Amino acid sequence: MGKIMLEVQDLKTKYVTKYGEALHAVDGVSLTIEEGKSLGIAGESGCGKSTLALSLMGYYFGQLRYEGGRIIIDGNEITGRRPDDVRKNILGSDLAYIPQAAMNALNPTMKIIRFIEDVIHAHDPKMPKADIYEMAKKRFAILGLPEEVLQKHAVELSGGMKQRTVIAISTILSPKVLIADEPSSALDVTSQKMVIKMLHDLLDKGFIKSMLFITHELPLLYNVTDDIMVMYAGQIVERGSAKEMVFEPIHPYSKGLMGSIIVPEAGTRGTVLTSIPGTPPDLKHPPAGCRFADRCRWAEPQCKAAPVSLVTFDNSRQYRCRLDFETLKEIKFK
Repeated sequence: MGKIMLEVQDLKTKYVTKYGEALHAVDGVSLTIEEGKSLGIAGESGCGKSTLALSLMGYYFGQLRYEGGRIIIDGNEITGRRPDDVRKNILGSDLAYIPQAAMNALNPTMKIIRFIEDVIHAHDPKMPKADIYEMAKKRFAILGLPEEVLQKHAVELSGGMKQRTVIAISTILSPKVLIADEPSSALDVTSQKMVIKMLHDLLDKGFIKSMLFITHELPLLYNVTDDIMVMYAGQIVERGSAKEMVFEPIHPYSKGLMGSIIVPEAGTRGTVLTSIPGTPPDLKHPPAGCRFADRCRWAEPQCKAAPVSLVTFDNSRQYRCRLDFETLKEIKFK
């Protein structure tokens, strides 16, 4: 086992409404990512993927509240630290975050180099602007971005170029963990390919030490990440290698999720698409038992009676179900 860059232990976070109701968006999530590795997270909209990404930054604001658990980056715990401490000493340097629709985050009145100056000066106020420019120019060149982009405004760049520029800015300080939340959404296929190649280059060249890649497109993760974790209703329901999760999912939800998407891979021609009946549960009042039970045709009364633990199989595969591994393998979600 390699060096652990990100370790999350039983993380729980919630949203509190203006009426005081709690929505348990991340409920007991644990995960690890080794140095040089990438982990993908997939699931339906509302399953907790983006909330997990926000929670991992250790910086809570608005209605998002911390309930419990630990977040450890390269051996250093960041939970419980002051927001200003996290902003100054963690975000950008130890952990970088690329939010959804990141291409729209650039101020149209500022040149790209100004964004980079702001990021670096937040951590090193005394670094000369000339040194920052040279640093940015070299990094952009390595990542296939022309130097002239530094002197442009966001409105002068295409969507794909803006997305790659945001990624370059976010990772300029070579963070230990990069969280990419739907970084290729809203892009055409060519731009998606360029963004994915850029993320691979960042990891391969050591500019980032590990990556958490979030998307609702499970097959996309096959070409991006080493492992895939599927979330449902704020919990992990399965984790395995990218190959296992795309071609041999175990959990009924993972099978249904995978079966509802066209996969352009060898051996999948003629596959009939499936659908998952029903809707996810209300996380203001989560079920007492398995959260997928109401949508699962193999659910039994005991599935709804008590919580279901995450089972580890063969030292690496994980799934949350009362059925044993061999039985789950035989299930056909149709």
